[in-house]
Amino acid sequence: MSTQQTYKERILAVLVHIQQHLDEDLSLGELARVAHFSPFHFHRIFRGLTGESVQEHVRRLRLERAAQHLKTGDLPIINVALDAGYEAHEAFTRAFGAMFGCPPSEYRRQKQAQPAAAPSGVHYRPGGDVQDFNPISNGGQTMDVRIEQMPAMRVVFVRGVGPYKDVARAAWERVCAWAGPRGLLGPKSLFLGICHDDPEVTPPDKIRYDAAIVVDRPVQPEGDVGVQEIPAGAHAVTTHRGPYEKLHESWSALCGQWLPRSGHAMRNAPSFEIYRNDPNRTPPEQLVTDLYVPIEARG
Repeated sequence: MSTQQTYKERILAVLVHIQQHLDEDLSLGELARVAHFSPFHFHRIFRGLTGESVQEHVRRLRLERAAQHLKTGDLPIINVALDAGYEAHEAFTRAFGAMFGCPPSEYRRQKQAQPAAAPSGVHYRPGGDVQDFNPISNGGQTMDVRIEQMPAMRVVFVRGVGPYKDVARAAWERVCAWAGPRGLLGPKSLFLGICHDDPEVTPPDKIRYDAAIVVDRPVQPEGDVGVQEIPAGAHAVTTHRGPYEKLHESWSALCGQWLPRSGHAMRNAPSFEIYRNDPNRTPPEQLVTDLYVPIEARG
């Protein structure tokens, strides 16, 4: 079986699991276990193959189920909203209208309803029968990906916990302020970012981001400054050019589209970003970031 088919079948198992447990709290760790992927990589593979984050996919299916209930039952709209996970009628009406183009009351009266858009072709089906999964294609475009053998790297880091946009700057300021006086910063220093969680799934106050600097000598952790080692091994690498806000697009293309077709398998190690220029001195459109995904060396 090809790597691409293996990835498709693993994500298909997740899609079935989601439909069969649509009213449950679907954690990233649980879904990663169903797919037999590392939590480090699962959410990027899922988005790359389905065109949606896990949260977006679950939200759409719940609204599609609500649409079926409106058409086939006589429950009051507020009850349909509660079943879809919305506590307020107004919030449900906004979300439903954005997806189906009209309020729930009007949708119920229509003879022919407009279906919701599904990037991967997967719609809600009672019983969780998923037969229409069509993985997203990049239209035949190829990414510029290279394979690099990376040595083990010792890094000092500060972990920020919270939304990436809120904690990253403070984490970088803290680790640089600690490393500078100790002679650990120089013109050849490598600056790594390790994003442990998917902000679409993980609660905002639990998202973890490590601002890390590679060091070439033994150091000891101190206070909120930790030390960790990035394992040696092969990595698939691509370069993202542009603002950090669009990094997720390159991650999804690399993990969810290039990787399944490449024949490479992922290693259970964290992916990371290396920032090649200073965001304080560089316009966002000129930022250069290399994305590293750990893979098993073939052969």
